Amino acid sequence: MTEILQQVVNALSLGSIYALIALGYTMVYGIIKLINFAHGEIYMIGAFVGYWTMRVFHLDFFVALIAAMIICMVLGVLIERIAYRPLRQSTRLASLITAIGVSLLLQYTMMRFVGADPRAYPPLPDYMNQSFNLGGVVIKSQQLVIIGISVLLMIGLQFIVKTTRMGKAMRAVSQDPEAAQLMGIGVDRTISFTFALGSALAGAAGVLVGVYYNSINPFMGIMPGLKAFVAAVFGGIGIIPGALIGAYVIGGSETLVSSLGFSLLRDGVVFAILIAILSLKPTGLLGKNVREKV
Repeated sequence: MTEILQQVVNALSLGSIYALIALGYTMVYGIIKLINFAHGEIYMIGAFVGYWTMRVFHLDFFVALIAAMIICMVLGVLIERIAYRPLRQSTRLASLITAIGVSLLLQYTMMRFVGADPRAYPPLPDYMNQSFNLGGVVIKSQQLVIIGISVLLMIGLQFIVKTTRMGKAMRAVSQDPEAAQLMGIGVDRTISFTFALGSALAGAAGVLVGVYYNSINPFMGIMPGLKAFVAAVFGGIGIIPGALIGAYVIGGSETLVSSLGFSLLRDGVVFAILIAILSLKPTGLLGKNVREKV
């Protein structure tokens, strides 16, 4: 029983990080039906912003977290404005290829300036290096911080989407952009806000991963980005609660496979889950079949 509880804590930590990344995927897709494959690289840049904030400027972890969210927010808006907005009326294939191109551009630009070698995250404050033993279950303060910050950010996102004026605009644009524009909603502004929100969450996830694994590199966004995409598809892409469920399922699956001694298979298991869920329910766990005009 102790081992099971220990793995649950580990799964919650990992799943919370995936959830922050997956929310960006699902929000952007829900608004403009675009799979933003550059999202994983925004998460990577967030990790480096946190690294530089703590290493170069010697600022606190929470300041680094906020700095990463702000920089990634600005970067997300710029990517949307420069790369995606001109292609909004083009085919989905054109937007998809552009997203892949932006992803590669960010990867190799970062590698040009920081190199390909992994970097260890700066030392953390003492309060984040403690451990608590609760009946044999070891809980690190880092895990508590990661879960706590992730939950707060997800609650904040839910509050914005459900209660604020911009959140209502997001929901209106996701249902019918043309009707929303006729009602006086600024579609471009709403889409930019969605990118900003999703990118801020990805930036936060990057810093939390740097803290959790103590290692970052310019290619760190590839696999977590794909897994977060799998989580979004698993729950029903475009559906925020579905992304959360998918992220925790993926995090739990990885933790379970690793605990059984099959660490080398954990990535394969994630994509096997995707194949299984798409075979049984192509729209995802919470998705519904929607007819499209052709």
